Amino acid sequence: MLLRRDLLRMLGLSAALPSLAAAERAVDVAETRRPVVISTWTFGEAANAAAWDVLADGGAALDAVEAGARVPEADPDNHSVGLGGYPDRDGRVTLDASIMDHAGNLGAVACLEDVVHAVSVARRVMEKTPHVLLVGEGALGFALAEGFPRQNLLTPAAEHAWREWLQTARYAPQPNIERSNRYSLPDALPGGERNHDTIGILALDRGGHLAGACTTSGMAFKLHGRVGDSPISGAGLFVDGEVGAASATGVGEECLRVCGSHTVVELMRQGRSPEQACREAVERIARRHRTPRKDLQMAFVALSADGRHGGYSLQPGFAYAVRTSAGTRQVEAPSLT
Repeated sequence: MLLRRDLLRMLGLSAALPSLAAAERAVDVAETRRPVVISTWTFGEAANAAAWDVLADGGAALDAVEAGARVPEADPDNHSVGLGGYPDRDGRVTLDASIMDHAGNLGAVACLEDVVHAVSVARRVMEKTPHVLLVGEGALGFALAEGFPRQNLLTPAAEHAWREWLQTARYAPQPNIERSNRYSLPDALPGGERNHDTIGILALDRGGHLAGACTTSGMAFKLHGRVGDSPISGAGLFVDGEVGAASATGVGEECLRVCGSHTVVELMRQGRSPEQACREAVERIARRHRTPRKDLQMAFVALSADGRHGGYSLQPGFAYAVRTSAGTRQVEAPSLT
């Protein structure tokens, strides 16, 4: 039986052999990286575990990222995502979420109240409507019509934090950090809570398909109606099946100004590694400010179509979680400062 290499020689195309061999090696390497899932922050480990249950069984990346994102959404002890998220200044918990697959299919919700799993509502928007983004009362009405249960998202702990905040009512977003024993905690939240604001989760399945999801309750004590980057295509999340996927965490307004996740993916298209692409996006944000801002945090994670991953942040303290066939680990991302 003729091999491709023998056939090329017979056709006089031996000059193509080195590049063919390189391509074959690249495919082999890529296949060893599948499947893989990464999530922002180390609390993403639990999300990764749920996503991995899907991926390890040969499931689709889209199903995996939805399953993963639902974990922090249902965790009342996570004060920046879903149930238990800190409310806005009026005491209302509002959620933003988006989900996107390798083919560019996309769904999102913003300022959604009273539904725990915003990421699943976003997927219904993608699959059952001709739209991409539903907001506020419209998003809630759609979710209820689709059978999602209505539930009060303001937990006693979150309500207590909000009432304590009302004593000063000072809104001052602080740098998001992970290593509370190494970096000073923000003073904007009662008791020095760590101010994580988003979980972004990206996956590559065995079939080589990418998907991503991003879900958040936004910055604590924001103005009612404020929408960050998480539900906005190209800002908090972007997926291109031919190139890679990226997600963001931090002060959403800064990410919106540079279309951060789309920027990361386009830089990967130009040949940057995931980490290099994330760094350049962070640098664009930093250049907007004449002097370095220690009160501002922005970070990106990226996953390439061949399974490489990376992250980068403006301030130190950002880490992301990785799950592959080799196991689970945490990566402390490099930072600009």
